[in-house]
Amino acid sequence: MMKISEIINELEVFAPRAYAESFDNTGLLVGDASAKISGILIALDTLEAVIDEAIVTNCNFIVSFHPIIFSGLKKITGRNYVERVVQKAIKHDIAIYAIHTALDNSFNGVNAGICDRLNLSNRKILIPQKDTIKKLVTYAPSSEAVALKKALFEAGGGSIGNYDDCSFSNKGIGTYKGGENSSPVVGEKHEFISADETQISITFPKHKEGAIINVLKAVHSYEEVAYEILTLENTNQHIGMGMIGLLDTPMEEVVFLNYLKKQMNAQVVRHSSFRKKTIRKVAVLGGSGSFAIGAAKGAGADVFITADLKYHDFYQSENKILLADIGHYESEQFTKELLHTFLSKKISNFASSLPQSRVILSKINTNPISYF
Repeated sequence: MMKISEIINELEVFAPRAYAESFDNTGLLVGDASAKISGILIALDTLEAVIDEAIVTNCNFIVSFHPIIFSGLKKITGRNYVERVVQKAIKHDIAIYAIHTALDNSFNGVNAGICDRLNLSNRKILIPQKDTIKKLVTYAPSSEAVALKKALFEAGGGSIGNYDDCSFSNKGIGTYKGGENSSPVVGEKHEFISADETQISITFPKHKEGAIINVLKAVHSYEEVAYEILTLENTNQHIGMGMIGLLDTPMEEVVFLNYLKKQMNAQVVRHSSFRKKTIRKVAVLGGSGSFAIGAAKGAGADVFITADLKYHDFYQSENKILLADIGHYESEQFTKELLHTFLSKKISNFASSLPQSRVILSKINTNPISYF
């Protein structure tokens, strides 16, 4: 039977935890990764009612968007809803995994889901995450350079933006002299060697660093492999917060807000003053997004859709952009469907006894806000 760890591996290919925000708490929060899966329940939040739903549906693995454990727990006595969830999950052998800002920062994640609902094209990341592109510089015998580059490419190296298999090579002379405990591939101990070598430089996404180094050491013939890992300043086109795209047909502001309410199933839209301009370029950021108002204005967006804007945040529109707050839950509610579609397809590719029907969407509405 399929193990929890197998699903976690797939989730972390889809939304690598390396790109989760530093303040966040993603990953396996409760449970044993080696346990076999009876069913997967997908939820936006892991509340007590969701644990009860997992028990009734015989699901021992909950994939949640928000983490139920955000800050440290010093006691688990059941005094609040977080502790009661953890207690009940442990009691019933239910594992909980949170994906949160790893999915926020994924090109195909939360904000792509909003863009799908609004039918936006020409999508780009609104705030690219910094320090996500790495560079490997290494040196190998020239006769091995082609094979080494091929292995590094297969491990995910040589990738930048929309391009793969990128590298730069420079031939030169390498020197070394092995010590008493060395086993040189070329030459003998204590012998000074000059060899034809090729310097190889490749870029790679930072979550691939472990795999890149492992392949480098496995394929390289030298006993001691010389290499450097550098962090580049290049902007990453595929990792970051928020997204910006275009409507196929411009809309008047009131028409667009009605369209937004309908497509996002929002009860209400809080917005800044109308600018009496049409809406074409749309910026979105699921969840609390006040920090991205400046970026949306700088990108030339006509409207910025997000949640949790405070009173003074609306002043930042400065008649340069329409700000639209649709609510935190409303901006993220379709994340469940996104994860359900992804996991259902992945499970169908496994030779496993877990059928697609055992990937279940939670029916619990976890929105803590009601409208009167």
